[in-house]
Amino acid sequence: MKEKLENILKSFSEFSEDDIIRGLDCFVFKSFKKDEILIEAGQTCDWIAFICSGIVRNYYSSSKDEEVTYCLTFPNKFIAAYSSFISGKKTFENIHALIDTEVLIIKKNQFSELTNTNNNWLKFSNYFAEQSYVLMENRLLALQMESAEKRYKDLIINHPEFIQLVPLKYIASYLGITQRHLSRLRKKNSF
Repeated sequence: MKEKLENILKSFSEFSEDDIIRGLDCFVFKSFKKDEILIEAGQTCDWIAFICSGIVRNYYSSSKDEEVTYCLTFPNKFIAAYSSFISGKKTFENIHALIDTEVLIIKKNQFSELTNTNNNWLKFSNYFAEQSYVLMENRLLALQMESAEKRYKDLIINHPEFIQLVPLKYIASYLGITQRHLSRLRKKNSF
């Protein structure tokens, strides 16, 4: 199970073989069944997870008590309630397994130990933070600058093997549109 994570870590050129082995030893396997919650709003996130298999969504409850999906994460990516992880404060978001999901989790104290004692892990942590920021900025800009049709096409192109597994109500919420609008887009853009 750790081979996928090992390959990701090997792609980060700063790491030596010892750095990778030391880091991998800190990750623990955990599985979640479909519809299980990885973290609930009001909890403090003290972990980062690498998704080996499965799909998760990050969502929050709006002032109208509607679930708003703002992030879908697919295999070979990291996930966390990141602002809670950084600040140590309670999160506003929920992370939900859309299908059976397997992850490798590293606890914050172990991650901190790695970054405090190893410069390459500190560089990786900075890289992770930068990539998280870029993803969120791209998401925000897409919502503000791109049409719903363009966002839908990008989602289909980038994740064709997974998108069929995500319920339409979550896709619509992620795209910032109604299910009715999504149905029209799907009919118009059937590939």
